Amino acid sequence: MNALDLFRLDGKVAVVTGAAGLIGRNHCQALADAGAIVIACDLDEGAAADVASTLGPLHAGKGLDITNPGSLTALRADLLKRHGAIDILVNNAAINDMVENPTQAAELSKFENYPLTLWKRVLDVNVTGVFLCCQVFGTGMAEKGSGSIINIASTYGVVAPDQSIYKTPDGEQPFFKSAAYPTSKGAVIMLSKFLATYWGSKGVRVNTLSPGGVENNQAPYFIENYSAKTPLGRMAAPNDYMGALIFLASDASAYLTGHNLLVDGGWTAW
Repeated sequence: MNALDLFRLDGKVAVVTGAAGLIGRNHCQALADAGAIVIACDLDEGAAADVASTLGPLHAGKGLDITNPGSLTALRADLLKRHGAIDILVNNAAINDMVENPTQAAELSKFENYPLTLWKRVLDVNVTGVFLCCQVFGTGMAEKGSGSIINIASTYGVVAPDQSIYKTPDGEQPFFKSAAYPTSKGAVIMLSKFLATYWGSKGVRVNTLSPGGVENNQAPYFIENYSAKTPLGRMAAPNDYMGALIFLASDASAYLTGHNLLVDGGWTAW
C-alpha cells in the first residue's frame, strides 16, 4: 500500500461537533478533503448548514445540542438510517471563559470571584457534552468493531495558564484565565484515555488533539505575549490542525490510541 493511501477517508462518515467554530470549519474541510462524508454539527443549525454547503453536496449540516441526550440519539438514528454507520467522531464543541460585561471581566474571572453558574456551564458543555457524544456515537462504533474518536482538548489541559500573557503593556490585567477551562480540558484528556482502554478490544481508537492558541483578531499585545512563549514564535493559524486531525482519524494512526497529540508550536516544551 502507498503510505499516502493510509490518510484517505473515502466513504467514511464523520460527525464533527462545534463545526461552525474557527477550528471546527477547518476540521470539516480536512475530513472532506480526505474523502469523508462530513456531518457538520453545531448548536446553530443555520451555521452548520453554511459550513456543509462549502464542502459540497455529499455533506450535511445538522443542529445539535451536545448536552441533550435526545438531540444526540435523534441524530444517531438519522445518520444510521441514511448511511448505515458512523465511523469518525470529532468532539470539537466547547465553550471558553465568557464574561458578558467586559467592565466586570477582571473581577469575575478571578478564581476568588468566579461564578458557580459559569463553572457549571463550562463543565456541562466541555466534559458532559463530550461524555454524551462518546456514549451515544461511540457505542455504535464498538458494536460494529471499528471507529475513531478524536476529542479536542487544549494545552491548558496539560499545563496551567500563564496569567501574565493577558496583561496589557501598561501592566493592567483585564482578564484572568479561569480554572474552569483547564479543568474541563484535563478531564477530556483522561476521559479519552479511559475510553481508549475500555473500547480498545472493540476496535475503537480514542485519542485527544490538544491545540495551542489560534490567532483570531486578538489584541496585538496578546499575540505578542503568546508568541514570545512559543518556540515557533507565533500563534497557530486556523488550518494548522488539519493534518493532525486526518492522521488521528485515518488508518495512518491505526496503532495509536489513548494518546494526547499536542500541536502547540512547542508551547508545552518549555
